[in-house]
Amino acid sequence: MLSGYRSGMSVRVMTTNVLSPEHADWDSRQPVLQSTLAELRPDVIALQEVVTADFLDSGYALAWHGRRSADGVGAALASRWPLGTVAETDLQVNNRTEDFPWAGVVVAEILAPEPFLFVHNKPSWPIPQTYEREQQALRCARFIEEQRAGRRIHVVLAGDFDATPDSSSIRFWTGRQSLGGMSVAYQDAWEALHPDDPGHTFSPRNPLVREGEMFLETGRRIDYIMVRCGSHGPTLEVADCFLAFDQPVDGVWATDHFGVVADLRMPARPPSSW
Repeated sequence: MLSGYRSGMSVRVMTTNVLSPEHADWDSRQPVLQSTLAELRPDVIALQEVVTADFLDSGYALAWHGRRSADGVGAALASRWPLGTVAETDLQVNNRTEDFPWAGVVVAEILAPEPFLFVHNKPSWPIPQTYEREQQALRCARFIEEQRAGRRIHVVLAGDFDATPDSSSIRFWTGRQSLGGMSVAYQDAWEALHPDDPGHTFSPRNPLVREGEMFLETGRRIDYIMVRCGSHGPTLEVADCFLAFDQPVDGVWATDHFGVVADLRMPARPPSSW
């Protein structure tokens, strides 16, 4: 049994790529981001393509990825609860990843009533870099296990993975295949509740996608929230999972990605118990 098990405890987790402020009229988009996040009130957020976190309420503790691009763009995680130990590893696996300096993983201990590890994973984005994302998934998974150090603690994994559910790196994460002599299993929160809905988070339905660099995009689900599984399945129950920023506000689209929000809760009893 997980130590300190608190039946009924819940947490709202979110991941969103906010689109670098140099694109698509940041002055109009920032108020939409700010008001929507204030309304949703996520407890923990994984943020990508950020320069500052000025659009967040002041009550969040921040852990930034240590590397950024030359224009200051990077990634961060934010928590309403205090942060305990924070650890980071880069995802520079070969010379093809060097052009994306903030590819990396941050693992933060979230000091909630039931503490858990929140993992912000950001692998490489170029579409042809499937091999690199495989190697990055392996490095991330091994790093998570090092940070767990054998503890029976919940692990929530989130971020813009830039890979579709049928890709090798996501199949690895969801326990459908092994890589490099290693296997893990994480429950995909969206798939858990919407198994027949593609849930595209990067979609031509969003005009910012059609106006951007990937204007031939046909629609993909590339943003994820996942819960680590033990021998008897996920340790947290997915109570709800939905998209954010998937509609304009007064004609303004907040970002070119739809965010993912998941409400996770402690089940009535821990897995493995009768």
